[in-house]
Amino acid sequence: MKNNRIPLLPGVCYHIYNHANGFENLFRNAGNYDFFLKKYIKYIPAIAETYVYCLMPNHIHIVVRIKSEDELPAYCKVNGKANSNKICQQFGNVFSAYTQAFNKQQSRMGGLFIPNFKRKPVENAAYFRNLIPYVHLNAVVANFVSHPADWPHSSFASYFSDCPSRLDRETVLNFFGGREGFLLAHKLPVEDWFLKFMAEW
Repeated sequence: MKNNRIPLLPGVCYHIYNHANGFENLFRNAGNYDFFLKKYIKYIPAIAETYVYCLMPNHIHIVVRIKSEDELPAYCKVNGKANSNKICQQFGNVFSAYTQAFNKQQSRMGGLFIPNFKRKPVENAAYFRNLIPYVHLNAVVANFVSHPADWPHSSFASYFSDCPSRLDRETVLNFFGGREGFLLAHKLPVEDWFLKFMAEW
């Protein structure tokens, strides 16, 4: 099954990723990144817990856990049962709303994202353990910054803040045994598994 057709199921953790359509950038200024997050906050918290994210100039990575059947709102159900298409539509709404605003701002037309965002279920602890630093280290591997804390468009810095957050930081920090373990995980060599994950594109 192609990973842009994998269903989004209640209670399952997923790696969500999408890329600009063609050679354009999704984000051209700091305001674009902020606006995307505003649209994300509008549509996603009701249906999923967000663990981490990283917004890169031409692609995005997000790790989420879809809420349980009982937690999902009625608009994500058909005949009282969770419906993958309805859940996927919420992510589609984020991309569509952002594209419309971006097109208006940049005086452009047409699709901005590759149609049908990709997603991969996080099926084991080893994948989750590698995935979290992989997402945050995108900007480091791309040579935009030397440390993930220096990239302002990811969730990394939030994990070292005591301010309220819409991220489910508790789940992630507990998995790594706290902030020290979380930080240590981001210092591991990343090249081999980074290239493996990039092959998914």
